[in-house]
Amino acid sequence: MRLMDHPEKYLYCYCIIRSSEARTFEGFSPMGDTNGPVHAVSRDGLAVVVSDSALGEYESTRANMLAHERVVEGVMREFTVLPIRFGTLTQDGTSAIPDILKLLEKRFKEFDKLLADMEGKVELGLKALWRDEKAIFQEILGENAAIRRLRNSLAGKKTAILRYQAVPLGEKVKEELDRKRRGEAARILTPLKRVACRTRENNVVMDRMVFSAAFLVDQSREGEFDQAVTKLDEEWGCRINFKYTGPNPPWNFVDIIVNWEKILERESAAGNT
Repeated sequence: MRLMDHPEKYLYCYCIIRSSEARTFEGFSPMGDTNGPVHAVSRDGLAVVVSDSALGEYESTRANMLAHERVVEGVMREFTVLPIRFGTLTQDGTSAIPDILKLLEKRFKEFDKLLADMEGKVELGLKALWRDEKAIFQEILGENAAIRRLRNSLAGKKTAILRYQAVPLGEKVKEELDRKRRGEAARILTPLKRVACRTRENNVVMDRMVFSAAFLVDQSREGEFDQAVTKLDEEWGCRINFKYTGPNPPWNFVDIIVNWEKILERESAAGNT
């Protein structure tokens, strides 16, 4: 019996691939631990990888995010993938398959071009963190006389006064920390950007972090990129701890957002002309 004959209430969407057949993927754990398999709904050589779902919404918990990512990563072993944003489900089960087919029809050119752009490429991630945050602070004190004087002026002050006067010191230290971070990040990232097709620098989320970056790299140059990271670790390892990940799906370079209302509005408008 075909999968599309008895759909569940919703279909959960993982990614876009090139496929001319409505195939299933073995050994995958779909979102929500449903019994149905992960499978592809295909039209005109493109397909959406989906699974049945009894839920209409998923919370952004670590477990749910990992379940979504594992399916996309598993599909990537065989296909070039365009990740669909976490939590994307069809609107209902009565028209789930037709709506998926409409999505592939209406956005065919966009998906086709993106798949061509991502073909033969992988995402590699690199985070850099200072090993000793206190040592960095001492460097800032040693390099900036104004900060030293301000820090020394607070010695022996009462707690109430410290709370007020420590604010300018904290702001100046942050400015110097950001300046040092930008300088070191630029020196480290420059040789990696030469190898990568594209680079995305994400937000720094802690004082110790120098940068968090993702690189879109041609698979033929993945070894070259690995060597560049190894060389950086040899040069900077005593000062900076590197966290290197990949190969991954292009999470940072493709973010497919599906607006079912717009897609179905266009279909309705076309039908009324």
